[in-house]
Amino acid sequence: MEQGKLFLVATPIGNLKDITLRALETLREADVIAAEDTRHTIKLLNHYEIKGKLMSFHEYSRESRFEELLEILHDGKKVALVSDAGTPVISDPGFALVARCVQEGICVESIPGACAAVTAVTLCAMDCSHFIFWGFLSQKQNARRKELERIVQMQMPCVVYESPNRIVKMLEDVCTVCGEDTPVCICRELTKLHEEVLRGTAKQAFESFAGRDAVKGEFAVVFYPQEKTQIMDEAEIAAALKLYLEKGMTKKSAVSQVAEQAGIPKNRVYQIMLQLGE
Repeated sequence: MEQGKLFLVATPIGNLKDITLRALETLREADVIAAEDTRHTIKLLNHYEIKGKLMSFHEYSRESRFEELLEILHDGKKVALVSDAGTPVISDPGFALVARCVQEGICVESIPGACAAVTAVTLCAMDCSHFIFWGFLSQKQNARRKELERIVQMQMPCVVYESPNRIVKMLEDVCTVCGEDTPVCICRELTKLHEEVLRGTAKQAFESFAGRDAVKGEFAVVFYPQEKTQIMDEAEIAAALKLYLEKGMTKKSAVSQVAEQAGIPKNRVYQIMLQLGE
């Protein structure tokens, strides 16, 4: 019996024309197309007049689908795995299926194509000879800021995905942890009709999106945090904070002023501020 094979098929991230001939051929020949959201994938298939057996495979169904897909593959069938947009397995649950296939000796083949992260990197106008892909940052602010602190230490451009509901909070945290002058490139609705690419500093990007009535679309964000050389030790920072507070400056203003002087993120100065009250 012919061996089954799992195909990882990249699909367009917006513009339906951004699909390869090989991807179309693979989708047409697949016995089963496992999709993150069948309602989304059916639009692509209908556009290219591809008739295939669609099966849902997303974060909440993968456990129940694993055995079914593995049985199909062991029966010698071809399964095409697609995500809603771009390359599957990148920031989606497909990696677990790939791991199981490899473990069970099932052949896995990647059909390359569109990827929002790589598209954003090509547009950012930064030196991305080396860069980090972080996927989605944490939804919780404290955890997100800790992740940003780790990214700062790596000293290279970072690509993240973000939702319209959190983009403003995320940019605010980049300003706080990485610095307001951190170079950023905000890519919204890539390859779609209302594509937007905004390049500038973290502060400029934050002010741009914070001032909008409503923010729509999915985001790929590239930012390049560059750790500043600390030019003041903790004792000097504490002394400067006390001086500004004695002069009647608000805590927020004092932290901002000292952070700029010391060349470190505001959150680190704020921690020293908290220690003053202990």
